[in-house]
This record gives sequence, C-alpha cells and structure tokens, in this order.
Amino acid sequence: MKKAIIASALSWALLAGCSQPSQSTQTTNQAPSASSIVAQPAEQPTLNATQYSNQFVDELWQLYPEFALYVGYYDYDAQLPIADQQRREQELQWLKQQQTSISQLLSSELTEHQRTDLSLMANFVERAIWQLETFKSWQWDPSEYNVAGGFAQIINGDYKPEIERLRTVLSRLEHVPAYYQAAQANISNPAIPQTRLAIQQNQGVASVLSDELLAKALASDMTDAEKVEFEARLSAAQIAVASYVDFLTGLLPEAEGADPVYRLGEAMYEQKFAFDIQSQLTAKQLYERALADQKMIHGKMAELTTELWPKYFADQAMPAEPMQAIAQMLERLSQVHAKPTEFKAAVEQQIPELIAFIKANDLMTLDDDKPLVIRHTPEYMRGYAVASIQAPGPYDAKANTYYNVMPLDDMPADQAESFLREYNQYLMQVLNIHEAIPGHYTQLVYANKSPSLIKSIIRNGAMIEGWAVFAERMMLEAGYGDFEPELWLMYYKWNLRVVTNTILDYSIQVLGMEQEQAMDLMVNQAFQQQAEAAGKWRRATLSQVQLTSYYAGFSDILVLRDKAKQAWGEDYSIKRFNETFLSYGNAPVPVIAELMLK
Repeated sequence: MKKAIIASALSWALLAGCSQPSQSTQTTNQAPSASSIVAQPAEQPTLNATQYSNQFVDELWQLYPEFALYVGYYDYDAQLPIADQQRREQELQWLKQQQTSISQLLSSELTEHQRTDLSLMANFVERAIWQLETFKSWQWDPSEYNVAGGFAQIINGDYKPEIERLRTVLSRLEHVPAYYQAAQANISNPAIPQTRLAIQQNQGVASVLSDELLAKALASDMTDAEKVEFEARLSAAQIAVASYVDFLTGLLPEAEGADPVYRLGEAMYEQKFAFDIQSQLTAKQLYERALADQKMIHGKMAELTTELWPKYFADQAMPAEPMQAIAQMLERLSQVHAKPTEFKAAVEQQIPELIAFIKANDLMTLDDDKPLVIRHTPEYMRGYAVASIQAPGPYDAKANTYYNVMPLDDMPADQAESFLREYNQYLMQVLNIHEAIPGHYTQLVYANKSPSLIKSIIRNGAMIEGWAVFAERMMLEAGYGDFEPELWLMYYKWNLRVVTNTILDYSIQVLGMEQEQAMDLMVNQAFQQQAEAAGKWRRATLSQVQLTSYYAGFSDILVLRDKAKQAWGEDYSIKRFNETFLSYGNAPVPVIAELMLK
C-alpha cells in the first residue's frame, strides 16, 4: 500500500497511525500553535488510560493537522504546518511529555485492551522521537516535502460545501511559500534517489494546484476580493513549488551514472525494523528465514512445472535444470495479458468476481456500502508503486477508497509489454486480491469499525501488508481459480516476490548489495520481468524496511492461524478467523495474537 505523502516534519510512514478523540462537527480555520499545546502539562495523574488516550489524540490532531486530514478529521484543515527548527523542538517537547505519561500509566492496573493500546502509543511516540533525533530523514529525504496530498484531500473531499473547501484552500495556499522555504533550509546532503523522486512528485503538484482549480474558484460564489487573493496565492504557491524543484535539480550530480544508494547499515536498520515491524524476530532472523523459504518455494514451483509441462510443451523435453524449466513455463503463461489501454478496465472487471466468490464461500462479511474507486495513480504519487490503496480513516469512513493503478498509455511499448507480462491474466488476479478484495480495501474497512480507535489509527505496516499477502493464500486455498495449477504456479511466483522483498531490502541496506546483484536476484532467482525488477530496485533505494513488512506480517499470520485452529477446535472456521483477526484494527500481529488467543 502506499501511502500518501504528508507535508509535515514527520513522514506519512510515521503518521500512518495514531489515536483519535470523539468526532467533532465544527470546522475551524484556527488551530492552537504547537507551543500552546506543549505548554499545557500532558501528565495528569488523575486521568485513567481511556481519558489519557482521548487527551493524547486531541492534542495530536492540533499538533499534526495535516495527518488529521488523512483520517477524516477536518477541524484544522486550513492549517499547513511549517517544518522548521522551532516546530521540531515543540514536537520533541510534546512527544517526550507523552513518553513520561505513557510509562507511568503502563505501570498502573489496566485491562488488556488498555495495555495494548498504550503499548502502541508508546511505540508511536518513541519512533517519532527517534525519527526526529536519530534517523533525521527530514534532512536527507527531500521527497518528504510535498503539499499536494493535503490539498487533494480537501479539493476531492465531500465533507463540507465546495465554497467552504475553496476558502480552506485559500487559507492553506498562503503558507505554501514558507513551507518550501523551510524544506530547502532543512535539506542537507540529500540522498540522490530520494531527490529524484521529490523532483518527479513535486512536478506532479501542478496537477493539484492547477489552472482547473483556479477556474473552479473564479466560477464559485467567493467574493471578488477572495477571487483576486486566490489567484495571487495560487500563483505564489506554484512559484514556490517550481523553485523547490529547481533547488533540488541543482543538487543532482552533473555526471551520468548510477546514483549512490543511501544505506542505513546494520545498527540503524535493526532499530528501524524494530519500530516499524514490531516483530518478535530481528531483521537478521527474518532475512535468514526468507532464505530458507526461498528454497521451499522453488521446490513447489518445480513440482507444478513438472505437472504442467506436457500440457504446454508436449513436443519438448523439460530442461534438467529446474530453474530453467520454471522460467520457461512462466514465460509461456505470461504471454496472455491485457492490452496497455485496457489494463485499468481489466482490473475493474475482476472486482465483482472476487466479491461473488467471497460471498458464495462465506469467507467473511463484506460491506457493500463502502465505495471503491479505481483510478490512475495521481501524478504527485507516481514513481513508487505499481498499485496502491488510499483509504479514508474512521472519522470519514464513508468517503471513497481509491485503488490507484499506474497508467500505461505513455509507457514505451517494450516497457509496457514487460509490465503486462509481469501482471498477466493470473498475476493481475492476485494483485487485485492483495490491493482490493479481500486485501487492503477490505481490511481497512474493518479497521475503521474497530472498537479500539487507537488500534484503528496506529497502523502497523506488517499487519496491513501481511493481511493482504495472507488474503491471497486464503482465497486460493478456498478454491478461487478452481485449484488451477497455472494460477498456483503464478501465485508462488508472486509469493516468491514477497520473500525476495525481504532478502533484497536487507541485502541492500545492510550487506551492500549493488544493482547488478539485485537484478540477478529478482530476474534469475525470482523470475521477475525486467521492468518489474528495475522498478523494484528503484523502490528499494527509496525506502528502508517497508519491503520486509509483507513477509514479516504474512509469516506471523500463518502461525497465528495454526494456533487458532488448535485453540478453537471444532469452533474454528476461516470466516471466524478472518473477522476476528480484522476486528483489532491495524494493530501488530503479535498484539492481535495475544488478544485472539486469550
């Protein structure tokens, strides 16, 4: 899943989860300053855990109004925080106050749900402090600065009349120049791949802060004075974005050649892994497990290739080398795929089939009232993932969920063909299960209904990605595709990608893997098309640890399913497991396991 870019000193990866207070019905354009929030003592011994959680979140939305937009909390929608040194100091002061309060509460008498909620809040706060003081991506990752996401949430939203949202945009536009001035002041020794991504995505800001937006404002019922101000502020914002792009372009190396990768090293990688994944394993242990599973999957693929060979190559002897035979079979099956102009339509066409299968097999309850909109990935979000889900939070749960699919229209013919061979008629089905139903889309619908709002908002990436990977296996085991060996072979290729993601990420960040070695791993050992492997190399140089979340979460869920079967006995059903698991929001799998099996 991707993940929208938050314009704040904290990245969306950090703000992918928090807590929340009760829904407010009024919207204000004035948020308390960070300093005023910090000035109020967060530690109040008379508060119980539930009261403290509500207070924590009330203050959180005030301090991070940009993130609040992404969970549908719009009281501070007109605010655009400026990520300067003063703000970072205020954030740290507030975060350390929360750290003290949470530590004291964790030593008191708590219910299991209160204790696990507080443990998630503790990890969030500790990770935020680590991000600001140690990781410092606000210095070296220019792609953290992008105003498009917040503006798009407001412009495309339906939470208040359009004229009011346009006035909100007008208020936010005033702060865009200062936002990018602070961004430029923060950047120091930027990582080159992240700089190129920042240039690409900030060039896409023009698709949001556009002439179309101006025309909408000029045609509205705003006053003449407001319209004049809107045009002036929009122009100043566009200039600020262009200046930031020019600034970043000037930081790129003049010489052509491969860009140096920003590598964390073992110590920093293990720290980030512990915060992000929240697994009982270390990063190194997960890497070693992935190497073992890689061999196991190769064996299963070899068995299926042997079964299928007479059907597709009756007049040819199967190569003695299993990897060569597997590659030849996969290449044959990959030839059936959609046309470039029809890929998005093919995705749309399959969604009703997935819904029908889940209902017919009673795998879980689906909510038919939550809209899923399939669209081409917006320009300001491109350059990172092939497909992604952008879902609303619990405050605005009825808003659209967007399934973003990379457009192929402008892609060179050879690259488009390579892409479509990767996402052929088989793997496109697995992709849709993963991203949409019953993967990310379904899981996030359930998360918004979780009784624990903290577990809904504090999003653990390994649980979210792990569920989507588990959903693929669960659907095929339930008979989706009628146990067709071709689909299972392609599924194992996809599952091998999950395992390879972990091997790739750890090898790049800790072991110093270079691009040539990475391409060999992906193309020759994981059977990926060149276009897919090249895109994954780029993605792996733009992120750290996130690629391990798929395998880490999936492995933990498989173990939990086996334990649930044993613990529940005759009361076990896949529907009960699915719905119980998803009822705990976006909490880490070890936390869910503790609560499910009690």
